[in-house]
Amino acid sequence: MARKVRDRVVVVTGASAGVGRAVARAFGQRGAKVGLIARTREALEDAAREIERAGGEAMVLPLDVADAAAVEQAADEVVARWGRIDVWVNDAMVSVFAPVKQMKAEEYRRVTEVDYLGFVHGTQAALKHMLPRDRGQVIQIGSALVYRSIPLQSAYCASKAAIRGFTDSLRCELYHDGSHVRLSMVQLPAVNTPQFDVVRSRLPNHPQPVPPIFQPEVIARAVLHVADHPVRELWVGWPAVKAILGQKLFPGLLDRYLGRMGYAAQQTDQPVSPERRDDVDRPLPGDRGAHGDFDARARGWSAELWLRMHRGWIAGIAAAAAATVVGYRALRA
Repeated sequence: MARKVRDRVVVVTGASAGVGRAVARAFGQRGAKVGLIARTREALEDAAREIERAGGEAMVLPLDVADAAAVEQAADEVVARWGRIDVWVNDAMVSVFAPVKQMKAEEYRRVTEVDYLGFVHGTQAALKHMLPRDRGQVIQIGSALVYRSIPLQSAYCASKAAIRGFTDSLRCELYHDGSHVRLSMVQLPAVNTPQFDVVRSRLPNHPQPVPPIFQPEVIARAVLHVADHPVRELWVGWPAVKAILGQKLFPGLLDRYLGRMGYAAQQTDQPVSPERRDDVDRPLPGDRGAHGDFDARARGWSAELWLRMHRGWIAGIAAAAAATVVGYRALRA
């Protein structure tokens, strides 16, 4: 029987900000023990205090997920303290907004090391402890961009696609071995996170998520749902569903559409500050929390996600309604 969330030991990478921060906080609010991995100690300590105030327990593990040995050691420290790892959530990321012709080789390398290999390192560290117990779950935070790349984010899109390829291969191996360790991917829409303040950008104006935009707490609810009800993939929000299905049905049309619209959609009308700094190579000080600059435009609820999360309940109501109709007709016959 699956453990209740309040009894689980969870590790979240990228836990200092954005989606990772919201996910870690959500598990903490349910009483879980949460290992927090990211590069900025100050922000992780703030996240730990939020979790502890909510009734959970937290462990601060400042490191760079590009360092495989450091990730493995962090997993060992979590197990040494709490005895196991039940759920591992991979979320850490960095990004560069620029056309391919302006990108540098070292930027592709760095984004790949964090956004793809960081997930590989986290997954391997989790498996080291999950496989001997034959239980546990790894949740990969993906994106609609796993399936449908967009302009100006080639390094990020390529890394996200690589995560899916890696995860699918591993899933086959787990089936072969008869393992009960579960793998899930959560494919995201655009989310209001602080990443748009800290990504490296060569765009003339401030980067933004492609509207419509959702709050990170929507994603956190989706991740908690997947932790309680493991699935192969969960697509969050109708925009993600449209992008993924559109890529399957009309890829060439989307290429042309994004070529025309994708540049403007990823920028506000505000020029980039000349003092702008980024976190690609090293963390920036301070705590940016879960939300970005787009609260006024972000949605705190997704009807599509609600329907997916409650489809069993909805099916039950539909079946009861159908039975009522049948019974009523039988009485009148």
